[in-house]
Amino acid sequence: MIDINLGDMRDWFGMGVAGNFAGHLEQAGEAVDFVNVRSHESAPKGIFPWYAPGHDSFLGEFPLSHDALVVPAEAAEDGGPLNLQIEPEVALACEVDWQGDTVVGLRPFALGAFNDCSIRRPNAPKISYKKNWGPASKGVAQQFFDTGDLTPDGPTSTLRLMCHLRTADGSEHEYGVDSPLLGYSYYGDVLLDWIVGRLTEQRDDPGTPLEDVGALMVACGRPGNVIIGIGATRYTELGASTYLQPGDSAVVRVYDTHDPAKSELRQLVRGH
Repeated sequence: MIDINLGDMRDWFGMGVAGNFAGHLEQAGEAVDFVNVRSHESAPKGIFPWYAPGHDSFLGEFPLSHDALVVPAEAAEDGGPLNLQIEPEVALACEVDWQGDTVVGLRPFALGAFNDCSIRRPNAPKISYKKNWGPASKGVAQQFFDTGDLTPDGPTSTLRLMCHLRTADGSEHEYGVDSPLLGYSYYGDVLLDWIVGRLTEQRDDPGTPLEDVGALMVACGRPGNVIIGIGATRYTELGASTYLQPGDSAVVRVYDTHDPAKSELRQLVRGH
């Protein structure tokens, strides 16, 4: 295991992968957002930014925390509550290979537990509008598995991802379906090559929730490292219908079935 220093990560670019686990978008009520996105039947839908270091927009706010999840100060457009939902994911830490303004390779060196927490905004113009509302709007574990080998029979083949919700009254509930990392639609070199392709080809299309992430990385000075949330797993029935409240704790774990080692994230939900 290796420690992940939040201070170092302030210079890393943050992005996510949409639709990389069968059924998640439908459970999250977001499949309709991608009706105009063309993709191979088994491929993810696209990539999106959630942190752009130095950018002069909301994406320039550093959102990561090891232990806190702060509820946004804003109110929902209809005056009702903001619906925050855990997105239990695996995060890949990668070095970026650049040729000029083009990303030509991603070299993973670690992976760990990640909470790509989202505000369920049905009319958000882009995915990123649901992802970063300021400090402590995302969660990342303090320790990652130290590995660059993502092959199907390599050291990550025995890793699984799970998620629990501990409510303010102390009760604990399974929130995400306990899933093998190899259950992702795209994983390993297939996923990394696909992301490199998206960084070159994906554009800011007003008819879709996607953005030109490659151009945004260039605008941020071509960062040398990225942290990638590779997609949320399926929810349990409770997870699909339960939003976070102040006093709740979000627990995301990546664990090895052959070893007690684990990458664990625990975030306390706090009112702003």
